[in-house]
Amino acid sequence: MEKGYRLSAATGLHKGDRDYQQDQVALFAHARANGCVMGVVADGMGGRTGGRKAADQVMLTARQLFERYAPDSEDATAVLRQIGEEAHLIIKLTAIAAEQEPHSTMAAFIINVGGECHWAHTGDSRLYHFRGARLVRRTKDQSYVQALVDQGELTEDEAAVHPKSNVLLGCLGTEEAPKFDVHYIPQLQIGDALLACTDGLWHYFTPEELGSVLHSLPPREASEFLIDKARTRAMGGGDNLALAIVKVEPLQTNQPVVGSAFSPLR
Repeated sequence: MEKGYRLSAATGLHKGDRDYQQDQVALFAHARANGCVMGVVADGMGGRTGGRKAADQVMLTARQLFERYAPDSEDATAVLRQIGEEAHLIIKLTAIAAEQEPHSTMAAFIINVGGECHWAHTGDSRLYHFRGARLVRRTKDQSYVQALVDQGELTEDEAAVHPKSNVLLGCLGTEEAPKFDVHYIPQLQIGDALLACTDGLWHYFTPEELGSVLHSLPPREASEFLIDKARTRAMGGGDNLALAIVKVEPLQTNQPVVGSAFSPLR
C-alpha cells in the first residue's frame, strides 16, 4: 500500500424491533503494532440470554487472542480460526451447564501493518471488500438458502424472502465442528473499505447500495445512515443488527501517521 494512509473506522449496533440484543460488534487496535486492527461481529442465537452470552463469548475470545497476537511472527488466519474454535468450545460447554442451546455466527478480519488483510467467517454474518464503490468480494453465507442458490434452485432475490432464510448450515456452538471460510487480501489500497455485518443489516441492501454508501460517506456517517435505512426498510419487523466499517484513506496534512488515526466509534 502507498505510504501516507490512515485507517478510519466505526461500529454500529441496534436491537431493531426485538425485545433484546443478541448481536455484538467490536473493533480493536493492537496495543503493540501501530496500524494493526481487528474487527469482529457475532449474531447470537438460542433464547434471550443464551444467544447474547454466545455472542459475548466471541467478543471476549477475540479480545484475548488479539491482545496476545504477534503480527510479525504469527499467521493472522490461524489466529482468526483459533478465535472461532475456542469460542465454539466454550459456547458448547455453556450449553451443557445451562441446558440451553446457544449458538453464534462470527465474521472477523485482521488488517496488519502495511495493509495485508485476513478474514474468516462462519454462519451468515458477512464480510465485504469494496474498492471505491465497487464490490471486490464478499463472503458466502453458510445457510440453507445459499445452498439452494448454489444448486440453481433459487435466485438471490428469492433467497432473501424465503421462509427458511435464517436456517444455518454452520455456526459456533453446534454439535459439529464449525467450518471457517477464509480469505486473504495481499494489500489493501487507498479507497478500499471493509464491512463486517450481521444479517439484520445486509438483508436490506444490495452490494451496490452498500458500496455507494461506504464510498460516499466517512465510516461513522455511513454506519448511522445504514442503520437508519435498515430500520426504515424493516417496517417494524427488524432484527438485531451490528456492523463494523474500516476505510483506507489518504493521509492529509497535519494528520498522524498510519494507525494513529484509528478510532473505534459506537
